[in-house]
Amino acid sequence: MAKGGFPGMGNMGGMMKQVQKMQKQMQELQEQLEEKEVEASAGGGAVVAVANGKKQIVSITIDKDVVDPDDVEMLQDLVLAAVNEALRNAENYVSEEMAKITGGMNIPGLF
Repeated sequence: MAKGGFPGMGNMGGMMKQVQKMQKQMQELQEQLEEKEVEASAGGGAVVAVANGKKQIVSITIDKDVVDPDDVEMLQDLVLAAVNEALRNAENYVSEEMAKITGGMNIPGLF
C-alpha cells in the first residue's frame, strides 16, 4: 500500500474542505435567490414581468393603454412573452451564480 493510505486518496481532507465550502456557498446563494429580482418586458415595455431567483413570478405590470377589450389575445401574448423572458433571465442568473460556486462543473439537480 502507498505511504499515507490508499493510492489516490492523499488529498481527501482538502477535497472535503472544498465540498464543505461549496455547500456553504450554495446555501448562501439559496438565500440570495429569494431576494434577487430580474425583469423582462414585452411590447416596448407595455407589459413587465418580474421574477425572483427561485424562478417565481413576483409581479406583472400592464400599461393601461395596451388593454383593449377587442384584442385580448394580443395582451395575452405580451404577458406570456414577458413572463417567459423573465423566467429565462432568472434561470440564466442562477446558472451564472452556480458556475461561480462550482467552477463550471456541471452538477445536475443542484437547483
